[in-house]
Amino acid sequence: MARLAQTAGLTDVQQEILSTVRDFVDKEIIPVATELEHRDEYPQAIVDGLKELGLFGLMIPEEYGGLGESLLTYALCVEEIARGWMSVSGIINTHFIVAYMLKQHGTQEQKDHFLPRMAAGDIRGAFSMSEPGLGSDVSAITSKAVRDGDEYVLNGQKMWLTNGGTSSLVAVLVRSDEGHPEGTAPHKSMTTFLVEKEPGFGEVRPGLTIPGKIEKMGYKGVDTTELIMDGLRIPADRVLGGVTGRGFYQMMDGVEVGRVNVAARGCGVAQRAFELGVQYAQQRHTFGKPIAHHQAIQFKLAEMATKVEAAHAMMVNAARKKDSGERNDLEAGMAKYLASEYCKEVVEDAFRIHGGYGFSKEYEIERLYREAPMLLIGEGTAEIQKMIIGRRLLEEYRFQG
Repeated sequence: MARLAQTAGLTDVQQEILSTVRDFVDKEIIPVATELEHRDEYPQAIVDGLKELGLFGLMIPEEYGGLGESLLTYALCVEEIARGWMSVSGIINTHFIVAYMLKQHGTQEQKDHFLPRMAAGDIRGAFSMSEPGLGSDVSAITSKAVRDGDEYVLNGQKMWLTNGGTSSLVAVLVRSDEGHPEGTAPHKSMTTFLVEKEPGFGEVRPGLTIPGKIEKMGYKGVDTTELIMDGLRIPADRVLGGVTGRGFYQMMDGVEVGRVNVAARGCGVAQRAFELGVQYAQQRHTFGKPIAHHQAIQFKLAEMATKVEAAHAMMVNAARKKDSGERNDLEAGMAKYLASEYCKEVVEDAFRIHGGYGFSKEYEIERLYREAPMLLIGEGTAEIQKMIIGRRLLEEYRFQG
């Protein structure tokens, strides 16, 4: 077991789960990841393996057929999976955000209907906030739901759905003005709808179209899509929690879990970049000795390892805070910000250690170099995280003059 990024105080069960996942990553993901990534191929065999391990039910309560594990266990598993291939961690992350939102906010009927099949991996989740013109400004959502008898009619265009094609359940955030008078704050007139659909592309149910995969620089293999609603009819009992106007709070609760997840991904990718850098530095010789014996390279390795360790510690702290039932938006924002920035820096240093070979598609670091930037923008940019952190600090340290 490597010295870096260890987590104190884990139970025997947690250690066993992590050991199993790490073994799976080393044997089933790392050997094939780069080849699949270059082909932009969905890793079906890997996903089937994760399903067999029970990972789709990791955080879902035991009463619904899941393992009932903590956010910390989940985050540590994500760290291991991202170390193998970040795209695979994206496939389970969106699934878990939806499962978490259902567990925390769903009606009993919604939990009974969805969670057992989500735990088994038979239903795959995706969630949708963003739209083409708004980026991180969730309050500017224009997609709309209008009540029509026992149903709502949804219209609008959504953007950046991870698992948009392969998922069969999408939690969609739209504006719903029903029961909310003119002038209501934007975040109080939003509702999350649970939209069931067929996996695939094109018109996946009447009024709902998934146009196709968005071509990306990195984060390949996993499908990222748009979602177009044109007269999409959803029964009223598929409003998450059964009450309109709560969608913004439900999504933000889910995104806190997502930010811990992105921090964990940053930790995993940084760990892999460090492993590749430290291995290569001992194999490559210049001026009669391994480059690892040059002080310039040792300094890089020292900085990389310190960043890996610091990011891991912050991610673990944010997960434990959420698990304790406390508000963790400050810690999750800090962890996501630091881990994604450090990930980019560690990957770049590993890339530099590889020299010209880092630019070659034969070497794994080339893939990591294209994957790291996604973490800088996923689940809110660094600037959004700093806004959240700044506001929370001013709440905590309010000047009593």
